[in-house]
Amino acid sequence: MALFLGLLTSKQRLVDLAKVEAAFWPLGAIPGPVAYLAGVCNVDHQNKAGYTAVMITPLASAETDEDMAVVWKLLREGNVNIQATQGGQTALMLGVTHDREDMVQALLSCQADVNLQDHDGLSALMMACHHGNADLVRLLLAHPACDSSLTDKAGHTALSIVLQSPSHVEIAGLLHAHAERGRSLGL
Repeated sequence: MALFLGLLTSKQRLVDLAKVEAAFWPLGAIPGPVAYLAGVCNVDHQNKAGYTAVMITPLASAETDEDMAVVWKLLREGNVNIQATQGGQTALMLGVTHDREDMVQALLSCQADVNLQDHDGLSALMMACHHGNADLVRLLLAHPACDSSLTDKAGHTALSIVLQSPSHVEIAGLLHAHAERGRSLGL
């Protein structure tokens, strides 16, 4: 799969390769430089834990516009909905659990499935609720497909997770409002 469009010079490819390898090489998610420089790189290749370059992208620090351009290329080239073999996490879940609002927004823009659940039945919304991140909860609830009524394997919903912590009152209000909107729309 072509990772970068044919518009990049060899020097640019080497710079981007160094960034990608620095972020992902220790995890074994990216093939070596020969495959990359040839313009072919399977960004959906899973390492031993089942993580891909795309899945780990939300953990990278994109401090410049150039860095974010590399992130966008990875997200657009790969499958943003692949789940890790160990645990079943997705790139969206990793972005949420690491409080990476910029990456969560990028993933949602690249068609990340907001309702996928890991092996325990947790969704990205449930994880954001557990972490008490109201901004990420708002972002996820704003997605038209977000289902706040999903349950995990223990029978918990996003709301029941939030209600376990008295400090998450704002998030409980967001979930109640989302549920009411869904009822008023007949969903």
